[in-house]
Amino acid sequence: MKRILSITLLSISLLMTSCAQDKDYVVTIKTEYGDMVAILYNETPLHKANFLKLAKEHFYDSLLFHRVIDGFMIQGGDPDSKNAPAGKMLGQGGPGYTVPAEINAKYFHEKGALSAARLGDNMNPSKASSGSQFYIVQGGPVNTAQLKIDPIKFNEMMGTFFNNPANSTYRDSLMGFAQKNDREGYEKCLMDIKVIAEKETGIKAERDISPEKEKAYGSVGGTPQLDDQYTVFGKVIKGLDVIDKIAKVQKDRSDRPVKDVRMTVSVEEVSVSEIEKLYGYKVEPAPKK
Repeated sequence: MKRILSITLLSISLLMTSCAQDKDYVVTIKTEYGDMVAILYNETPLHKANFLKLAKEHFYDSLLFHRVIDGFMIQGGDPDSKNAPAGKMLGQGGPGYTVPAEINAKYFHEKGALSAARLGDNMNPSKASSGSQFYIVQGGPVNTAQLKIDPIKFNEMMGTFFNNPANSTYRDSLMGFAQKNDREGYEKCLMDIKVIAEKETGIKAERDISPEKEKAYGSVGGTPQLDDQYTVFGKVIKGLDVIDKIAKVQKDRSDRPVKDVRMTVSVEEVSVSEIEKLYGYKVEPAPKK
């Protein structure tokens, strides 16, 4: 059944890109805090086709942003949220299928990135996306030193470093900042320890970063720790301030807003020249088949 669905989605996406790329779809996510306007990427055709299909069927209308974490992201698209009573745990619902991962290093988790939620690696090693749940990145500015850290190598290096009892004082210093909730002090201490740990372990915990990514993360910010783990299939091109407003609402212990934040999603086909004129966004041509 899943294979049939994938073929169907691919057929839809091929149909969408078979014509000259003189038009594209603009997505509008309406909330009581304002509207977010997004574009969907042609290089993630399965996710694009699936999202457009659901939006056109009004699947998302009246669903909640059910998980909101200030400084991180806002998440919605669970069909179980439509009539969910206050306090109900959400996040497990979907349309009954997943979408194959389309992780593309070209697209990253800058602020406004529209990305597909998914189950964790233990249950989902292929990183297949939820059929309907998505999140929109908020995050914050990221300095270049932090951005260039390779998380896998960094964890390996720090694990090796802290396994040496002689380095316990460094761990104590780091935990001291954490206990005081001093984020700035914690990050500075961590970067100082990184330099020492690299020399001691011989493990280099850095990676190359494109100028585009460095510029975006340094200006609008985002959540680079999610890169290459989830499919980013679109981007908010107007209404970034709405993300901030939703992210700051009062939440319960499950990060669900105390007062429901509902959405209505609509799509409109617009000429690519008009998209650039209205939003300053240049649509990338669909990849050749």
